[in-house]
Amino acid sequence: MSVQTKLNFPPVRFRARRCGDTVEIWDSIRGIYLVLTPEEWVRQHLIAYLVSHCGVQPLRIVEEYAVPLNGQPQRADVVVVGDDARPLLLAECKAPDVAIGQRTLEQAVRYNSVLRARYIILTNGLRHYCCEQRDGTYVQLAGFPRLDRL
Repeated sequence: MSVQTKLNFPPVRFRARRCGDTVEIWDSIRGIYLVLTPEEWVRQHLIAYLVSHCGVQPLRIVEEYAVPLNGQPQRADVVVVGDDARPLLLAECKAPDVAIGQRTLEQAVRYNSVLRARYIILTNGLRHYCCEQRDGTYVQLAGFPRLDRL
């Protein structure tokens, strides 16, 4: 599958450059160019969508958020923090050719057992699953949560 697969997100214009045989994409959150992998393509689209359609302020987005899990350092792909700087939303991104299944959900739930975010998003850019944690269980939502209304 091509790195620049058409995803199930509104079109976005990204800044990119070629570096030898590699294509890099500008990550506006971190202020650096990153190698454009299929997963990074999905992550950058998700971030753009969270900002443009879900009311997330870019300063509240943290990529590669450290999750200390059983003494092993793990990293959540995208975390949105609330006013209190605590995780509000945890997102796991996969490449478009990776199916979102039980393993992806279990990974996000493990991370969220530490982070305790209200929302979890699982996406491969083609399919999106959004859940809200309510009383210790996850309830699937019809769409992405509006985070500017909380």
